[in-house]
Amino acid sequence: MKIFIKEIMTVLPDQKETFVVRECNVYIEDDTIRAVIECDQKKLYRAPFSDKTADKVIDGKNKLLMPGLINAHTHIYMNFMRGLGDDLSFDNWLFKTIYPMEEKMTPEDAYWGTCLGLLEMIESGTTGFIDMNICMEPSCKAITEAGLRGIVSRGLVGEGPDDEGGIRRIKETMEARENYLDNELIEVCMGPHAPYSCSEKMQKYIADLAMEYNMKVNMHLSESRKEVADCKKKYKATPIALAERAGLFNNRTIAAHCVHLSAEDLDILAENHVTVASNPVSNMKLGNGLAAVPTMLKKGINVALGTDGAASNNTLNMFHELSIMTLIHKGATEDATCISAKEGLFMMTTAGAKAMGKEYEIGSVETGKKADLIILNTNTASFIPRNNYITSLAYSCNGSEVETVIVNGKILMENREVLVLDKEKIFYEVEKTMNRMIGK
Repeated sequence: MKIFIKEIMTVLPDQKETFVVRECNVYIEDDTIRAVIECDQKKLYRAPFSDKTADKVIDGKNKLLMPGLINAHTHIYMNFMRGLGDDLSFDNWLFKTIYPMEEKMTPEDAYWGTCLGLLEMIESGTTGFIDMNICMEPSCKAITEAGLRGIVSRGLVGEGPDDEGGIRRIKETMEARENYLDNELIEVCMGPHAPYSCSEKMQKYIADLAMEYNMKVNMHLSESRKEVADCKKKYKATPIALAERAGLFNNRTIAAHCVHLSAEDLDILAENHVTVASNPVSNMKLGNGLAAVPTMLKKGINVALGTDGAASNNTLNMFHELSIMTLIHKGATEDATCISAKEGLFMMTTAGAKAMGKEYEIGSVETGKKADLIILNTNTASFIPRNNYITSLAYSCNGSEVETVIVNGKILMENREVLVLDKEKIFYEVEKTMNRMIGK
């Protein structure tokens, strides 16, 4: 399919880790951006096709085109748990609320929870994500139907290679990897859950498998003070040092949270080129603190932005996360220049693409990259006056401005209508699931 997006204000990559906004004509053919031509230079270039030869023409008047957002850490199936464990400590939230709900969950529940999460992401402009779940096949089925780009991992726990439950979960991971090996939009990676649920022996076993099968690693690390203290007591190492010792950083790794880090931890992350998926809203809501993102950036660590699951956030809206990321560190450091709007935007686009290992394919509006794009309506109260598009994205945009979502050249939402999922059916099934689970 040939799509011509005509005369639209476009967020373009400028210098390293920054952006500019220019009026452009953008040409998409099949799954790829064929050309990005600035309107004041269009006479200098020969367009690959025109509004007369395109299959679809999108008028860019009062619109903004930008790369699709990438959620670097979430648990999509948890969307049906939204609002269940609010205002609880981390341990009470996880062990007394979430785990008991997961024990009641069926594969069908996981499917509908994932559909709800995908729907929320599409409606707020997310086109790619990194997920950890406990029901691989239902989740992957939903992702395939929705058409988003995802890296998925089965949460792995256990004491070692002889742990029956741990091996069963690894088997589920490898089966999903085999099933989706040829799927362009889904990649399966290893997902050791956390140091308190996945022993050093199991971490080493997973690391060896990740190397053997060239799989990425997705893990929660240093999320709470208790996790760090318990890890030091048991293993004489921080969670970061333990993961390095186990070999989990030998492949491309996404470390979620990283709230409580030592100077040595920061060096380990930088030296091993680990991406940190920072989740400021979840970390604050669960009382776990605030990650030292400004320090990480100065160290050259790739920091991407994530929401965590809707059971702890309670939303998958990346614009909300962007606003918090760019504001909270200004307040904490008493420095208004700390984490600029452009830096935050980089985290949820280009840095997220790097976390996925796809920085040369997605994450920016450039010729030759995959057409993972979103279009926002700027004729709204949140954008007017249009003094600064980039800062408006961080400080006033709320996600409802997203009108059109394109992934891999396919339109998933147009004029706020989601074309790939049955919204009413999803709402009905999720409500039914919760009524059963909580005994209504």
